Amino acid sequence: MDTQTSYLGLRLAHPFVAGASPLGYHIDSVKRLEDAGCAAVVLHSLFEEQIAGAMEGRIAHLDPEDPTFAEMLSHFPASTDYPLSPDAYAEHIRRIKEAVRIPIIASLNGRTAESWLRFAHLIEAAGADALELNLYDVVADPTTPASAVELQIIDAVRALKLAIRIPVAIKLSPFFSAFANLAHRLDRAGADGLVLFNRFYQPDIDIKAIKVMPQAELSSSAELPLRLRWIAALYGRVRPSLIVSGGVAEPNDGIKALLAGADGVQLVSALLRHGPSYVATMRQGLERWLEWQHVGSVDEMRGMVSLDTSADPSLFERAHYIRTLHSWTS
Repeated sequence: MDTQTSYLGLRLAHPFVAGASPLGYHIDSVKRLEDAGCAAVVLHSLFEEQIAGAMEGRIAHLDPEDPTFAEMLSHFPASTDYPLSPDAYAEHIRRIKEAVRIPIIASLNGRTAESWLRFAHLIEAAGADALELNLYDVVADPTTPASAVELQIIDAVRALKLAIRIPVAIKLSPFFSAFANLAHRLDRAGADGLVLFNRFYQPDIDIKAIKVMPQAELSSSAELPLRLRWIAALYGRVRPSLIVSGGVAEPNDGIKALLAGADGVQLVSALLRHGPSYVATMRQGLERWLEWQHVGSVDEMRGMVSLDTSADPSLFERAHYIRTLHSWTS
């Protein structure tokens, strides 16, 4: 059986890729991921605020030394709290590329289509095989229209595609009123991949201390259906690679992602929970399924349960929504 897949134009031995996580902090841990069998590794993210701070001495155009903005900016980590500075990140890529043979995908995490994106050129020069742009922004300003948010994302992709030649994947949240249209516009803007989805981390409230408490919890299979829904809806309708991120906790989750139409499956929580060797469990589960179903390859199984053949995916979704509501029995 053939488990190979094409991911951002890169031909990989299988679909399971280590997503951006603390496992990318050190060369030794990246080598462990390669030794465990990961088909590729997405390094941890370099943040817009780090780059803007190094380039301009500002965060979101605000001066950290100005007392007017001190409280607002105090919530951001200090520059020394990040594992690597921007320059050290580029050198980190160079050293990793010398140490491993699998593709290395760099990661930028930001919210604007501004000058900080020029750093992508240094990432390309350092030898990264591709770049993942993680666009994370909670738009809390009630005067900002949805069209402005989407345009900023499109502009960021266009700017990156003009600046670098390596493939560019865009990691998005699902919170758009017409996500399929946004995916179509990103396709036209030149995106090489769509990573679905970013996890919006929800802070909790400490009722004793009366303050907001950040919490980072590992994902579970319960988060997967949202990813499956949009992978299945977009399969065959857009050109970029479709990549699942979030909710892949066990082999069956990876199989479902591929059946929906995914080209690749990112693993983060599963690797943090079980260790890098868990990628072998994922691959073995896929191989057993292919053998059981008498399917010859990943390319053959991909999209078997997508909406590619549906004349009206929206109507299909509406029908299953109603059917689901009527499926409950006490």
